[in-house]
Amino acid sequence: MDTERDHYQVIHVGWDDIRRVCGSVVHIDIINDKIWIQYDGCSQPVAETLLEAGVTKDMIVLGFHPEEVRKHTGFAVY
Repeated sequence: MDTERDHYQVIHVGWDDIRRVCGSVVHIDIINDKIWIQYDGCSQPVAETLLEAGVTKDMIVLGFHPEEVRKHTGFAVY
């Protein structure tokens, strides 16, 4: 977590037999008071969890989609 720059990630780190594995599970930034989901590797989408928690669609940006796709998602574009 980088609360100073509003940058948040959940990563997994471990071993797959003799091979080291590390990767992002979730990457979220707060940009201009919007929640930007940059990467979502969860089985239940983070956006759905945020909606269930009361966050409105206009406060969530699906940053992993290009801008031309975002305008068709029902969520904020930027």
